Amino acid sequence: MFKWLISMIIIAIVATGCSSVARNETSPSPQNNGRVRTQQTEPRKKEIKDSKQVAAHLEQLAKGIDGVTNAHCVVFGNTAIVGIDVDAKMERSRVGTIKYSVAEAFRKDPYGVDALVTADLDLSERINEIGADIRRGRPIAGFAEEMADIIGRIIPQMPRDVLPQEPEKQEAPKMNKKL
Repeated sequence: MFKWLISMIIIAIVATGCSSVARNETSPSPQNNGRVRTQQTEPRKKEIKDSKQVAAHLEQLAKGIDGVTNAHCVVFGNTAIVGIDVDAKMERSRVGTIKYSVAEAFRKDPYGVDALVTADLDLSERINEIGADIRRGRPIAGFAEEMADIIGRIIPQMPRDVLPQEPEKQEAPKMNKKL
């Protein structure tokens, strides 16, 4: 009987050791492929349903910051681009401070938290033109035209790439001289 009891204890120990109970100390399974899964901790972007209303809201928010004389906003999909106008005689460091203040104000706003803010005068004017084209009912054409202008200003012109214009070939008058 003693042998019988020891045999049962050994079988119970072996059966307990072979069970597939989930444990925290287990090694990663090959199904994970080495990827780590995390949960989203930052709030997701708020979906923009009425782009005109959001653009007007962000413009007013930016205009409320000291030093901003005007603001222009364009919304594409779920992204807002805001151009701010400041006094042209203002120092660059002060312009950066104002731009930072606008970004701080936007950070507290659910629609402005992911907005792009620029204080560049040319870009701000181009954003204004894009907004005007959207209001005129030509959003894609207006955006394409302004992007072409922006890219044209960014890309340098290399003298080597410039082809000289050939003057129109004019035929020399033929002379009817008989010698």
